[in-house]
Amino acid sequence: MTTAVNRPSKIPGSRSLTLVTMNEPTAAADAAATDPAVTRVTATVVLRPQSVLLTFFGDYVLDGAVLVAAGSVIDVLGRVGIGEHAARATLSRMVHRDLLHREARGRRAYFGPTEHGRRVMLDGRSRVQEGDIVTRQWDGTWTVVGFSMPESWQRERHDLRSRLQWAGFGMVQAGLWVAPRRVELAGVLEDSQLEEYVRAFEAAPTGPTEPTRLVAEAYDLPSLAARYTAFIERWMPYDGDGPGPVDAVSRRVVLTTDWLQVVRDDPRLPLEFLPADWPAVQAEMLFRRINGRLRRTAEREMRQRLDVIPAVVPAAATPAEA
Repeated sequence: MTTAVNRPSKIPGSRSLTLVTMNEPTAAADAAATDPAVTRVTATVVLRPQSVLLTFFGDYVLDGAVLVAAGSVIDVLGRVGIGEHAARATLSRMVHRDLLHREARGRRAYFGPTEHGRRVMLDGRSRVQEGDIVTRQWDGTWTVVGFSMPESWQRERHDLRSRLQWAGFGMVQAGLWVAPRRVELAGVLEDSQLEEYVRAFEAAPTGPTEPTRLVAEAYDLPSLAARYTAFIERWMPYDGDGPGPVDAVSRRVVLTTDWLQVVRDDPRLPLEFLPADWPAVQAEMLFRRINGRLRRTAEREMRQRLDVIPAVVPAAATPAEA
């Protein structure tokens, strides 16, 4: 028999929080196990446990000033087919990587985002929720980045390339990257200590360089289009819920994680450089429709199920302590 304990919730918009014993079966867990969308997508797409947790914390924890019990995290990951051992290992790695911090309360461990983790989660959430997947109104600005560093700096070179790709740049040739928009490099290079090896300009292509060809050479458009087409094929059967039981929590976590893995390094190119049948627009509309139908139910169930405690905010230092 499941024991429920009510306490004031720290998640905005909720009056109370029901603590559910994590090792007992629940109707929601049964629904998760048979949700056809979760079963279909997790069988065809590799959802990295860290990506799932970043989605979970970003959607349900980030704005609540709370810490979440390990048992709740394991329950959420279990709903999408990630076992307890992998869940605990992922939590440990995320603490080591300064994405989460751990706090012990009695015999229970609770987790919440660090300041670095908050920035990562906010960035991911903005890519999912804000703006269009393509640039519909472009002012013609290009940002050009060149860099040169010692040949032995393979790790630093990889880090810089990853940062540039995340910011929407494409590589034209070795050491030369472009983005068809204005990009503030200060944020891209933050904490990298590579500023002195980088040169950045705002420019525009001129003959014999043709902009459409430049975009085609700098970005792998066929691969990007294939990702959006595959997303549409995975989720179109569930546009309108489709047959079978729906577990809003697990389905939304899988949907959002899947979508973020598709769009995470999309450069959001100007529409004029893309084919007329570019599938990203249709995929984005599909994601927003399904997410919109699931959101309220998923948030309500999370408020009822999560075992949380208030996050302790360090007190400001007094003049004597400063």
